Amino acid sequence: MEIPVIDFNELEGEKRKETMSLLHQACEKWGFFQVENHGIDKKLMEKVKQLVNTHYEENLKQSFYESEMAKTLNNKHNIRDTDWETSFFIWHRPKSNINEITDLSEDLRKAMDEYIPQLIELAEKLSGLICENLGLEKGYLKNAFSGEKGPSVGTKVAKYPECPHPELVRGLREHTDAGGIILLLQDDQVPGLEFLKDGEWVKIPPSKNNTMFVNIGDQVEVLSNGRYPSALHRVMAHKNGNRLSIATFYNPAGDAVISPAPTLLYPGHYKFQDYLQLYASTKFSDKAARFNSMKKMGNGHYNLLS
Repeated sequence: MEIPVIDFNELEGEKRKETMSLLHQACEKWGFFQVENHGIDKKLMEKVKQLVNTHYEENLKQSFYESEMAKTLNNKHNIRDTDWETSFFIWHRPKSNINEITDLSEDLRKAMDEYIPQLIELAEKLSGLICENLGLEKGYLKNAFSGEKGPSVGTKVAKYPECPHPELVRGLREHTDAGGIILLLQDDQVPGLEFLKDGEWVKIPPSKNNTMFVNIGDQVEVLSNGRYPSALHRVMAHKNGNRLSIATFYNPAGDAVISPAPTLLYPGHYKFQDYLQLYASTKFSDKAARFNSMKKMGNGHYNLLS
């Protein structure tokens, strides 16, 4: 099963319509896809990964393997309510907490501060393309995500260490993401990420050449009225290799009020006899226009009998 790949270079040329259609199918049928030629500095991406790996080796690895969870697994006991990961979370917008996180090197702080604005630009470009495919105004999703201080942006930095008994534990249990658009910079060597599609778990290969992996969160599903559903995913523990995951979340602000875009809602609160009356004169016309008329009627803007 081949994961959709969106080439941003093709959005500017003759293949734009085809690329937009591919993005629509990826959001509607998959809930995840890869982005090539995304415009993010690949040397910077590589630097961020290297600095995070160094941070893990120097500050997280020993304490992880000395934890009670690791000791329990070494005794070959199943672990059901815990994940085989070590992670920390950095807030970027509306207010950064990166200087409050202990043990981060100055090089890692600076690299993240340089990396995140490029990710936000990519997220907002993607949000505009998603809106275009849904027939919404370009800035609809960004505006819907914005509270008083704009959308919320944060990064979960995670390592999934080598696991002595991967059959007894998940790296990360099955879940959907609560937020909006998730941009994942992941390991280029160690696999483990899996997404559910059509009842089957799809193994996501390591990202070569710093391709960006994207998935849809719950709030895009709500805003799109279910057109673009979030996808269930998990991380499998591995016996060989430490998997790296740097997932940046472009989310609604905490005070943003979320609801489906009105133009994407089906009509409601009408009498079937009124629908039949309209249907009699529009049977061979586009049903979308008919639904829109019924929607207006349900909102008190349309009267079939006037």
